[in-house]
Amino acid sequence: MSPVAAPGALQQHWPVPMAVHRFARASEINLVLARVFQAMRVTDLLAAQGSFYASADDLLKRVDLPEFTALLQFIAASLQTTAAQANAGVWPAGRHGLQLELMGVWFQIQNGAAFHDIHTHGNCSWSGVYYVQIDPVEQRHSHAEFGVLNGATRFYSPMFPLLGGAHIDMGNAYLQQATLDVTPQEGDLVLFPSFLPHKAMPYAGERDRVIVSFNAQIRAPGGDQLFRYAGT
Repeated sequence: MSPVAAPGALQQHWPVPMAVHRFARASEINLVLARVFQAMRVTDLLAAQGSFYASADDLLKRVDLPEFTALLQFIAASLQTTAAQANAGVWPAGRHGLQLELMGVWFQIQNGAAFHDIHTHGNCSWSGVYYVQIDPVEQRHSHAEFGVLNGATRFYSPMFPLLGGAHIDMGNAYLQQATLDVTPQEGDLVLFPSFLPHKAMPYAGERDRVIVSFNAQIRAPGGDQLFRYAGT
């Protein structure tokens, strides 16, 4: 291993980059989006009845509103910032004409203890969730059964699948906290690598939990491979 720090200093490799961005225009934009999404759900003749709804991932083609465009611009700018920070020291210096493309955008509506089970996203390097509508934090946390996890987004460590057969003692105690629970706030955008397993915890509230999710690729016109394959 080639040292990347002073001898004896702790080295941490393959970290999981995540970021939370706050949409300054959330208070004016979210009300419009929540109404539009609810209307789209009502008019979806193929929608299953129940307390959970997910639209198709074609909102880029179906929604033509200045409020939605403003949200997409915020998402794109946030992604550019976070991806640049995550790849600092890896991307070559200079400008390379990187192209960011949203591969799919959809919304979900959840209530009545509904949840979205553990999953990852494919065909993309980054994914995200934007919270459009949800009950206030204190109100959610007062739920008798769900408490502080009411409507939370849970992320699972990439090491999580290994822990079932792993030896755990105080020497690797850093592995024991294998989940991260994000408390939703209206107007927050959470960005994460698409490989990271996550789950929408059960939610029950006066208002529906409404989110926008998306997948994104960031491509270089000349190709995306920076390093040779191992062994070559």
